[in-house]
Amino acid sequence: MTRLLRIVTETLEIACEESGPAHGPAVLLLHGFPYDPRAFDAVADQLVQAGCRVLVPYLRGYGPTRFMQADSMRSGQQGALAHDLLDLMDCLGLAQAVLGGFDWGGRAACVAAALWPDRVRGLVTCCGYQIQDIAASVVPADPQTEHRMWYQYYFHTERGRAGLSTHRDALCRELWRLWSPAWAFDDATFARTAASFQNPDFVDVVLHSYRHRFGYTPGDPRYAHTESLLAKRPPILVPSIALHGLSDGVNPPAGSFGHERFFGPRYERRLIDDAGHNPPQESPQAFARAILDLVR
Repeated sequence: MTRLLRIVTETLEIACEESGPAHGPAVLLLHGFPYDPRAFDAVADQLVQAGCRVLVPYLRGYGPTRFMQADSMRSGQQGALAHDLLDLMDCLGLAQAVLGGFDWGGRAACVAAALWPDRVRGLVTCCGYQIQDIAASVVPADPQTEHRMWYQYYFHTERGRAGLSTHRDALCRELWRLWSPAWAFDDATFARTAASFQNPDFVDVVLHSYRHRFGYTPGDPRYAHTESLLAKRPPILVPSIALHGLSDGVNPPAGSFGHERFFGPRYERRLIDDAGHNPPQESPQAFARAILDLVR
């Protein structure tokens, strides 16, 4: 049975789905853009059957999660997402957890594993090391990579704000199609997740995330110290498994080749034949297996 918790931190009221035994090994699963906790439904079922306590929060700007103050910056930067995760763990009284995430959620998990390793029992990340190198974002990539990042440049503009505001479902569905070309999701599957995009802060948080990572907008001052630490590209030394879908349409698997240089000796990279950018929903068995390998 899944329970919806509402965890009040200094910054957010975080909506978080909890399932499994209260005293089982804690696993925190973190979605990305443009997804929500539905990406982990099949994974959570397998983890609960294995005796895990599974917690799946709605990130800031998604679903029922809300900011506590009207004047809080609607930041989507990596430091903000990581502190939301740490705050959630503190409020839940979790000394440690296995973290699993993809896209934004994988980035938040990577930051937590790098900066607060005593809180992370193990890490499952998609596409390898996800901590952003903002200083290097001014260097152009090869044309194929630039082409795949069109939506990020779109969000740098006010035209992009209007587009995301007016066509959020159609735009996000197109990203699903492009990023996971082999995934035959249906209308009902997309609609269950798209409901989370109606959060009043969704557009502002998304735009800030993609503008901040390129240095085009300032971050929230409360995360300045954290961002200064991340600028040094800290290593991740906790036991880690990196998953990468072979048909990922935005981050091809070659992008995580060689990422072992960012990790400690207990690191493994696994390629997934039947997945694109959303491994937990496209290949839940592979994602659950990686989590359980770290739990055990």
